[in-house]
Amino acid sequence: MILKINSLIVFLVIVTASSFGQTKLSASQAVFTALENNYQILISEKQSEIAEKNNKWSEAGLFPTVSLSVSQNNTIQDNTNNPFTFTPGIILNQSLSPTLSANWNIFSGFKVKMSKQRLEQLEAQSSNNAIAIIETTIQDVLKMYYNSQLQKERLELYEEIMALSQRRYKYYELKEKYSSSSSLELLQFKNQYLTDSTNYLLQKVSFDNSIRNLKLMMNDSTQLDQEFILTDKLDVAIGMINFDNAQEEMLSNNQNLKNQYIALELQKTNTSLQRSFLYPTLDLQLGVNPSWANIREIKNNSFEANTTGLVYYGNFNLRYNLFNNWKSKRAVEVSKIQEEISEMNVESMKQTLSNNLQNVIETYQVRSQLASISQENLVYAKKAFELAEKRFELGSMNSIDLTSFQNAYQNTMIQHYQNLYNKLDTYLEVYKMTGKISLEYSK
Repeated sequence: MILKINSLIVFLVIVTASSFGQTKLSASQAVFTALENNYQILISEKQSEIAEKNNKWSEAGLFPTVSLSVSQNNTIQDNTNNPFTFTPGIILNQSLSPTLSANWNIFSGFKVKMSKQRLEQLEAQSSNNAIAIIETTIQDVLKMYYNSQLQKERLELYEEIMALSQRRYKYYELKEKYSSSSSLELLQFKNQYLTDSTNYLLQKVSFDNSIRNLKLMMNDSTQLDQEFILTDKLDVAIGMINFDNAQEEMLSNNQNLKNQYIALELQKTNTSLQRSFLYPTLDLQLGVNPSWANIREIKNNSFEANTTGLVYYGNFNLRYNLFNNWKSKRAVEVSKIQEEISEMNVESMKQTLSNNLQNVIETYQVRSQLASISQENLVYAKKAFELAEKRFELGSMNSIDLTSFQNAYQNTMIQHYQNLYNKLDTYLEVYKMTGKISLEYSK
């Protein structure tokens, strides 16, 4: 059983340590790769492109519309039993009549202006939606990257502890074989070695899963089988955060708040648009209508005539809705109420974001302190473990006490890594709320 475990562990260590096919990957490289390949970002970019194409004066209705239509008519009139006609017999009338017309909305109560303004706001909203998706993607990739780094640090720790347990176990196995030694200590080290081996294997699975999730987020098919060497460590140099400065940046750069501002402006534009229906409209219609016709008697060709005609027209159409059950007036009033609701939503979001920002910053400060404490605690735990090893080698400490110091060092190291990740995770949340995360990675 031990030989099988040893063989498996040696194989895993060799695979882990192998540099074949490995590529260095920084957090920035992971982010840029994800931004280039993320489907939601690509979709949002296409939606922004649609909004940009629609933001034209022609879409708002400023320019006239021109249309061409052609009609070809065929009628047969039977006058054989009609004594009061000048064209007896069966008459075939064939005509061709094209029409070229133009319709221009001269005035529509400023509707064209309001429509163009609405299109500009929709383009800005679409752009902000794309930025919000980019921010979420950046945050998710960074969290996955540093989570993979966390799992890697744990894996290296378990590998180090497992190697120590293996050396002790092998030493006492030989000691018991060639000299007199306590079987209890051998069993103790054997149990510890098996436990550390199990922890290593389970942590290897966690690390592989984290890398797999990072690759999935990056969505690069060329790197699915690539082995990555993560270059950015967990102990990123991050300072303290001032709440007032962060709140000012949040109110200026937060994408969700920007979208709420645009929603308010859209509602104001909609109020003006509804008000435009209270004004009269003036249209100009221009056109030309030539026609050609052939009239002949079908049976004996006793009668045949060709006609031509040409019609020009230019018409003004003034329309004013005198009464529609106050529908237009109610639409304006309802839009004003919705405008007030949008203003309240903006104020509500400001308060919610400010409260959340304060909570996140306080959490960040606590986690920063925990990371500093665990860093100091790690130094003492490592020294204590090293002293315990020396005392054990001198015979002044038994194996059970040594295992306790080893477990304490291991748990302290794991907790320190977790504190570093928690601190970084909270900082990324502040970074996103203040809108700085998209500015940092903008190309």
